[in-house]
Amino acid sequence: MNYRRAFIQNSFLHLIIVSYERKNIFVDNINLLRLAFKNAKQFFSFKIIAICVLPDHIHVILNPKNIKEYPKIITSIKYYFSKNYNVGVETPTYGYVNKGEKGVFQRRFFEHTITSEEELNNQINYIHYNPVKHGLVYNVKDWQHSSFHKFVKLGLYKNDWGSTEDIKKIKDIDIE
Repeated sequence: MNYRRAFIQNSFLHLIIVSYERKNIFVDNINLLRLAFKNAKQFFSFKIIAICVLPDHIHVILNPKNIKEYPKIITSIKYYFSKNYNVGVETPTYGYVNKGEKGVFQRRFFEHTITSEEELNNQINYIHYNPVKHGLVYNVKDWQHSSFHKFVKLGLYKNDWGSTEDIKKIKDIDIE
């Protein structure tokens, strides 16, 4: 099956990377995940605009210098993490084994090309609100594994962001 990806230079990409069979592995291995992103930056030029790591999936907005490299960036992150992750990996299906994969990540990833500043802001809000949406915390500020706290330090959010008024638009966005 051929997947068509959009390659619009100087755009932003909202990417969702999911663990194999939605296993809760990312938060427990957050340092390894950080190293995987750091390793990818050695080979590719990209900025992480916003990120939220949940137990079984990762939301990240990237701005790659070369837009055509973003699939390689994701592959690099997945490869490094998988290569160095050895705890609790279940035997993947034949299709995974046949391709030499360990069954740590779902093979595909979700991509959404962001085409306007308003859409970028909505996607950043969606990412930061995601732990509340999934019932992991009651307040956005209580989730430690996201760029929300960086945005607060920069003055882009108030620390108590995520009230009913703040999330009216977010509830209309359903990308998972």
